Amino acid sequence: MPAQKGPILSQRTRRVGPLPQLGFAAALVFLPALTVLTAFGIAPGTVVDPEPQHLVREAVPLPDLAPATTPAQRFVAQEKVLRGDTVGALLERLAVRDARALEFMRADATGRLIFRQLVPGRILQAETGPDGSLLALRYFVNAQGILEIARTEGGFVARQRAVAETPRIVYKTGTVRSSLFAATDAAGIPDAIAMQAARIFATDIDFHSDLRKGDRFSVAYEMVYEAGELVAPGRIVAAEFVNDGRVHRAVLFHDDESHDAYYSPDGTSRAKAFLRSPVEFSRVSSGFGARVHPIFNNWRAHTGVDFAAPKGTRVLAVADGHVVSAGTRGGYGNAIEIRHGGGVATLYAHLSGFAPGVRAGARVRQGEPIGYVGATGWATGPHLHYEFKMAGVHQDPMRVALPKAEPVSASLRAQFDPVAVNAAATLDLVGAAAAARFE
Repeated sequence: MPAQKGPILSQRTRRVGPLPQLGFAAALVFLPALTVLTAFGIAPGTVVDPEPQHLVREAVPLPDLAPATTPAQRFVAQEKVLRGDTVGALLERLAVRDARALEFMRADATGRLIFRQLVPGRILQAETGPDGSLLALRYFVNAQGILEIARTEGGFVARQRAVAETPRIVYKTGTVRSSLFAATDAAGIPDAIAMQAARIFATDIDFHSDLRKGDRFSVAYEMVYEAGELVAPGRIVAAEFVNDGRVHRAVLFHDDESHDAYYSPDGTSRAKAFLRSPVEFSRVSSGFGARVHPIFNNWRAHTGVDFAAPKGTRVLAVADGHVVSAGTRGGYGNAIEIRHGGGVATLYAHLSGFAPGVRAGARVRQGEPIGYVGATGWATGPHLHYEFKMAGVHQDPMRVALPKAEPVSASLRAQFDPVAVNAAATLDLVGAAAAARFE
């Protein structure tokens, strides 16, 4: 056996021996290959010690998983209040089928306010379940306030709250071709804003007779949103009206009693102490003085002015004052008398109803709705009979001299001036942008 090993070893030696003859470079080529073979080559039968392994069993507590619940479906809809609408009709259009909700609104002191505050053009929004049950109801009383009714675990609750979101400011401009409302419609301006503009500039412009083709206007106004939904137009912040070449501007500012008021940039009030007309965009159907009475067919003194308007049209207080009486008054039908400063009193007759809160002793502000046009008392059709008395003597409301309201007070002048400058810059920018579009 030893004799056999010798030749094998020698043969292997001889096979390796010629390597030096290949040269140094060839050796470098073969050495890495030999190294790899040496590293990975494991002789058969070689025992490799495995890593020690242990089987571990451990109890893992599983959490109690509640069955998945599907969120309750909620449907949101909103409707605009139309003339003559009732709460029941609005809920019907909103697909509310909930007798308990209607009973709550009638019984709750806050909830029942909705029945007395429905005004055409305002928004009522409802959230309902799949079966029509009421989950939430929001009535946008005005651009600042909401009457809200919500379903809770304990039943319905009602509250009044302010609109949560800051109003967005919109800038528009337009040109009169035929009428104010045609121009504002063409510019995409809401009717409520057009009405505000008409009231603001009414002391300088008669929008029935003074408008001229080519008159221009620019306006910056609020649009009020709640939860991303448009609620209603807000207030005009600044406005300009160029009528027959004359420029009129208005700036929103708070007066001494922190109420909204409009002033010219120089601080003079844009309002008069008294409005000329208590009904917006109406016409005089019977003037002041003697006339043949339409019912009794004889000559009688007509101590006021009649304004023709559809039933339900809002009647506005012509000036700040206190309500002397509000109720049925003989041939006047439903009537309101208001006492103002300076010995002036006004009377509004033949009303179909009274605005919420209007009663003897109540204070009213200029331009606030106090009642609605009707045909109660001695009336042949819907209209407003309006009287104006000074020191107890009847005056013609359409001819009596109406004094201007007070200007910005000296104590507020430092606050007003920056507001006026900013408003003027805004109107200049809006007007310039509009002109650039047509160049």
